[in-house]
Amino acid sequence: MEPINIDITILAPVQKVWDYYNDPKHITKWNFAHESWQCPKSENDLKVGGKFKNRMEAKDGSFGFDFEGIYDEVIPNERIKYHMEDGRNVDLNFDKIDENATKVRIAFDPEKQNSVEMQRDGWYAILNNFHKYVENH
Repeated sequence: MEPINIDITILAPVQKVWDYYNDPKHITKWNFAHESWQCPKSENDLKVGGKFKNRMEAKDGSFGFDFEGIYDEVIPNERIKYHMEDGRNVDLNFDKIDENATKVRIAFDPEKQNSVEMQRDGWYAILNNFHKYVENH
């Protein structure tokens, strides 16, 4: 299947966008698709061969899972590539537009359980949450 592509422009310098995307103290504040969910814990070893693990949970405790991956490429302030445990790949690009604007582009391999539209909407909701968090903090 073709990768799913999403992007968003954030009115913040690329260094801030990079830091907020990768620092666990920030990840726990934005990494969920809906306000009924939370990300109570995040671990991130941002280097080639390093791992990340983000705990995703419904606030009511009804469901939760760990979202994990291993980094394949890390170019600070520019690009991150990783693969998930099931072998799917994710490619993130941080494009500096100017001193105060950054475009974040994500291409990810879809999984087979949910529709492409549902996956795109879910990932975009998280990216939009990130966008709001960065611009307001």
